Amino acid sequence: MEVETLASACLFLIVVTLLWLSATTKPCSSTTTTTTAAIFPKVYPIIGSAFSIAANDHRRNQWISHILQNSPTATFVLHRPFGSRQIFTANPANVQHILKTHFHIYYKGPTLNSAVGDFLGNGIFNADGDKWKFQRQHSSHEFNTRSLRKFVEIVVDGELSNRLIPILSHASKTQTTFHDFQDILQRFTFDNICRIAFGYDPEYLSPSLPETEFAKAFNDGTGISSQRLNAAVPLFWKIKKLLNIGSEKRLRLATSQVRDLATKIIREKKRELKEKNTLESVDLLSRFLSTSLSSEALVSDIIVSFILAGRDTTSAALTWFFWLLSKHTDVEKEVLKEIDEKSEASASAYDEVKDMVYTHAALCESMRLYPPVPASRKEASNDDILPDGTFVKKGTMVVYHTYSMGRSEKIWGPDWAEFRPERWLNRVQEDDKWRFQGVDPFIYPVFQAGPRVCLGKEMAFLQMKRMVAGIMRQFKVVPVVPDGVEPEYTSTFTSLVKGGLPVRIVARNAINTHS
Repeated sequence: MEVETLASACLFLIVVTLLWLSATTKPCSSTTTTTTAAIFPKVYPIIGSAFSIAANDHRRNQWISHILQNSPTATFVLHRPFGSRQIFTANPANVQHILKTHFHIYYKGPTLNSAVGDFLGNGIFNADGDKWKFQRQHSSHEFNTRSLRKFVEIVVDGELSNRLIPILSHASKTQTTFHDFQDILQRFTFDNICRIAFGYDPEYLSPSLPETEFAKAFNDGTGISSQRLNAAVPLFWKIKKLLNIGSEKRLRLATSQVRDLATKIIREKKRELKEKNTLESVDLLSRFLSTSLSSEALVSDIIVSFILAGRDTTSAALTWFFWLLSKHTDVEKEVLKEIDEKSEASASAYDEVKDMVYTHAALCESMRLYPPVPASRKEASNDDILPDGTFVKKGTMVVYHTYSMGRSEKIWGPDWAEFRPERWLNRVQEDDKWRFQGVDPFIYPVFQAGPRVCLGKEMAFLQMKRMVAGIMRQFKVVPVVPDGVEPEYTSTFTSLVKGGLPVRIVARNAINTHS
């Protein structure tokens, strides 16, 4: 207790000092014009824009997006304390430069690893160089057509039929309100990724919807690591880490609990590999364990990264998708029409979802407005100049802001705020059917682009379309939100509906009976 009191006193003294310094100095001249001051954060000596950063911490994505949309080049420099700078951009030419043309210059880097490395270790999301290449090479084998078909027809379909649909059916019959549909979807995707990647079934989506220590620990780990990364004054969390107090103590405990599960999964798989000469199916985990380069620590890092990718991104995308459908009944009708058509014409679940063109477009449109990962960071390994003329000094963090790009009038036109799946489609006159029309990945980097483009993109779309078809064929998801109130978009590493999305589940046959 004495240590925590001392640490709090130290932090208080630092804050008071910074306040005094800012009160006795004027903002830098670059922010003194009336027009600029209304948009760009004020910059003070020593502390930079720490006040603006802290004041907008609860709405960071919206704040950054507003600035970028009012910047002539869709790029601006955020001044952090002690001379540190961070470049934000929503300029497609810059994004292509960072992710492809000058990929060799921009890497994850030590700043990111300092903030998230305690939780994610050396997993694929924050690994660079040979460690990244090794993980990507071995992971890529899990995304072939055979694996994708197995994923949809065995893993996703099984979870739908045996767990999710019965839970939704019970909720509709008892008129139960789910206080957080986002949580239900996270449970589903968590079971999915563990089964397909590790051959392990956590049974997280069970009728009792159990509260597990792992889920709480995982949420703490991602949340606190994200707070570190976006901290106005990183020195504060570093002091708390040194003293093992507050959020840093919670992060240490959370990391330990998550690693315990990862270790359990690894040892179970090792036992299985030892007992059987050949496995019925080779999963991601067994591939890594069979290589001589994989230590147990690295495999543990890989497990944590894949859980983050498989659980959080897909569930986030679907949560916002169902919210948008509830506000756009015309889109919902088109999705339902396609589900019925494909269900009648397809021989298998995989065949049913792979050609769902309109639903695919609706998911793309949903992720344009509410991307699962709102922003991604890179660090410059050398001095560079972006296509819009912005100078990048070695060691500078450069962030391409996907959330802002999806809401850019320059990119999407004056109707950017409309949820309109048709912007992704062309109507072919010969057969009067929709054809999907993709866009340049550098104006829509929801799945990244260039050499680090998401390996699981196709798997994610197949999973989402199968879940949408399975749920919507039988039920209508009705958000329990007051009229005129929109759920708040927030994020850690991935986007979330702040506080969760409460919903009622209504059976389709009940709707048809009363219509």
